[in-house]
Amino acid sequence: MEERKKRMLSGIQPSGDLHLGNYLGAIKNWAVRSEEYDCFYFMADMHTITVRQDPAELRRRSLNQLAQYIACGLDPEKNVLFLQSHVPAHAQLAWVLDCYTMFGELSRMTQFKDKSSKFHDNINAGLFTYPVLMAADILLYQPDFVPVGEDQKQHVELTRNIAQRFNSVYGDVFTIPEPLISKTGARIYGLTTPEAKMSKSVPEGCVFIMDSPDDIARKFRKAVTDSDTERCVRYDKEAKPGVANLMNIYSTLTGKSFEEIEKEFDGKGYGVFKPAVGEVVASCLRPIREEAGRLIKDKAYLDEVYRSGAEKASWVANKTLRKVYKKVGFYQGLK
Repeated sequence: MEERKKRMLSGIQPSGDLHLGNYLGAIKNWAVRSEEYDCFYFMADMHTITVRQDPAELRRRSLNQLAQYIACGLDPEKNVLFLQSHVPAHAQLAWVLDCYTMFGELSRMTQFKDKSSKFHDNINAGLFTYPVLMAADILLYQPDFVPVGEDQKQHVELTRNIAQRFNSVYGDVFTIPEPLISKTGARIYGLTTPEAKMSKSVPEGCVFIMDSPDDIARKFRKAVTDSDTERCVRYDKEAKPGVANLMNIYSTLTGKSFEEIEKEFDGKGYGVFKPAVGEVVASCLRPIREEAGRLIKDKAYLDEVYRSGAEKASWVANKTLRKVYKKVGFYQGLK
């Protein structure tokens, strides 16, 4: 009997175009894992509405993100690609898990504090409880691993706590997932805010997958470095966070070590280094941008992909949901 592949799941909100941080920190690594793992990747559109969205834009971005996923190397024949809202079990399981999550656990989540400070005029209940929806996203598919950045480890830990609490009452219902953090390119910082991860909310310091080569070059020319009078390219995350971030990007795309990069740009200064990083990034993103642009025009194909993905995802998710409903005592006589 053939041994089941280990399962992996992750998702990104379609709150804007995918960017270099998404690609290098997550999707680039996802794409090479389809042979080894049973992979589920989704557009987390339900998560986006904790912040007010333009409905037409959200629909457009959701479809565009699917195209970008595929262009980044996620083959729909080898990965289950779907929109979160197309699988109702996500919301259904989230309510059950709400009842097995403690108020104190949610109040300690750092991202709730961060988002509350940014959107103080819309501190809604979804903003507070979305980590439970995230737990439902994960646990529905019984994944062994969840690829995440360092800043998302807290969410996986909460998911593990909820799953262990539920299992302690009802038996082995949920697989306890492990966070999987890539050692290379795990966190890409903003070009203008090297103390914070690259974000769509700071567009000048964010390199989007669909940016033109000219826009990419301009953003890297304006990238923050430091006030070092020697302007030397040296990896020092504490003293030179901007330079360290650029070196990390360059290293991830070229495979060169930090020592090799220091030697390559020894005595050349930031005026040479920053454009060189921009050129490597533009070269990397060009085929992705072109393929995504082609796919976006083929709506019939994208519709076929997300319908097929939703069907496959629903089969797995509903199996878990039925088991959970039975365990908590919901009568399931309806077909």
